[in-house]
Order: sequence, then C-alpha cells, then structure tokens
Amino acid sequence: MSTVPETSLELRQPRSAAGLWRFTRRNPTIVAGATILFVVMALALSAPLFAGDPLSMTPALRLRPPSAEFWFGTDHLGRDLFARTLYGAQISLLVGLSVAAFSISVGLVIGLLAGYYRRVDAVVMRLMDGLMAIPAILLAIALVALTQASVFVVIVAITIPEVPRVVRLVRSVVLGVREAPYVEAAVASGTRTGKIIIRHILPNTIAPLIVQSTYICASAILIESALSFLGAGTPPDVPTWGNMIAQSRLYLGPAPWTIFFPGIALAVIVLAVNLLGDGLRDRLDPRLARRM
Repeated sequence: MSTVPETSLELRQPRSAAGLWRFTRRNPTIVAGATILFVVMALALSAPLFAGDPLSMTPALRLRPPSAEFWFGTDHLGRDLFARTLYGAQISLLVGLSVAAFSISVGLVIGLLAGYYRRVDAVVMRLMDGLMAIPAILLAIALVALTQASVFVVIVAITIPEVPRVVRLVRSVVLGVREAPYVEAAVASGTRTGKIIIRHILPNTIAPLIVQSTYICASAILIESALSFLGAGTPPDVPTWGNMIAQSRLYLGPAPWTIFFPGIALAVIVLAVNLLGDGLRDRLDPRLARRM
C-alpha cells in the first residue's frame, strides 16, 4: 500500500498560501473588489436571519440616532435603518446582476450576427444607434407611466439602453477576428458557419464581456438608485437605497444618518464593482498582463 510522503503533505499548504499571496499582490484590485462584494452579498442574503423587519413602523422611535439597539438609527417613521439598508442591498444587487446578465446575453447574440454577416450588420447597427440615443432614466419613466412601478420594469428599462453598447463591443471583436488566418482556413475547409462562430470567434469575446459586465452592473445600480430617488423606480414601500435617500432628504439637518448610511452603502458597492472591473481588465488584457 503506497503512502504519500509526509514532506509533500507539509509543503502543500505553504505552496497554496504562497500562490494565494502572490495572486493578491499582483491583483490587489480584484481581491479588494471581490472581497467587498462577497461581504455585501453575504450580509444581504442573510439579512432575514438577524436584521429584523425593514417595514415595521414605530412612530415613537422616529429619528433615533445610531445606538446599540438601532445600529444605523431610525428614519422619520421609526423604521430600522440597518435592516432597510441590508434589504436595499438585495434590490441593488438583483438589479445590477440581472441587467448585466440580460444585456450581455442579448448583446452577445446580436453582436456575433452583426459582426459576421455584413448584410445583418447594416440594419442592426442603425437600430442600435437609435436605441443608444434613448436615456435609461427617460425610458424608465415612460415604462412606469405605461405600466406599474416594479423591479422587473426597472430591470427592463435599464437593460434596453445597455444592449447596444454590448453589441458594439462584440461586433468590434468579431470584425477583427473574422479576417484571422485560422478563421479563413476554417471557411476554406468547408466548416459550418455556426461551428466557426462558436469555436473560433465566440471565445475571443469572453474576456472583454467579463470586464464590460462589471461596468454594466455598477451603472445599473446607480441608475436604479436615481430612478427610485425620482419616484420612477421601485414602489416607495420597497426598501431601496434610492427610496431611503428620497424619503429622508427633508430630515438631512436634524437626522443626517438617515441619508448617510444608504449613501455610503451605495458608494461602497459601486466602488467594489469598479475595482473588480479594473482588476479584471488589467488581468485579461494581454498587453497589460505582460507588464505585471
């Protein structure tokens, strides 16, 4: 019966620790952004276990400053700001991740077709140029006016203007790869078009799309907060950071903590996503990665 030498077992842990430290030293922005996002997501998902009820009103405890009982204080209706801030993180992360996933999925398919087929390109890109001229906030206000305010409407309203940006990115990659020698060789050998797109062209779009998805996520979180602040986003009874800031703006003087904590939470989550995106860009860009 063969056994593993004790020396190899002793060296495995130091090697893994050394590799982790080397990755952290070379990619500090990725580690910092991913760590902050992980902590925020863990707190948001576990909020029902310890944060309390974000909708419970206690007028007798209105505008209480931060204390041991209420860590972030209370708002003008006596609601716990700590619970509302954590539940607001759920909405922001849901909107950001959903918009990034939907826009990347739709934009990838359209961009591949537009970049590979010249006839499709002429029609699709003119349509994309028209969609890019529509501001996300105005589109959301129009959709809310025609339908009913909800998280789904906000996601759709933010996704539509983001799709053309993804299409233009994917199209630019496809146009560069389409003329590559290995693609021309595959075409000359009679390889099917679908196989060429999936096997030879699609892999080249993965790295830029990963980076683009982080920026879309951060932009979607900011737009959702702006829409909620304007009253064109999620319903007022839903605890979001934009709603919290909008409802507490009249109490900025006597109770600044009602705006301070949701504002800081919004800034931290957007900073974390941008740090992750910048780190991934530096890591996945061959020209930048060669210098690191």
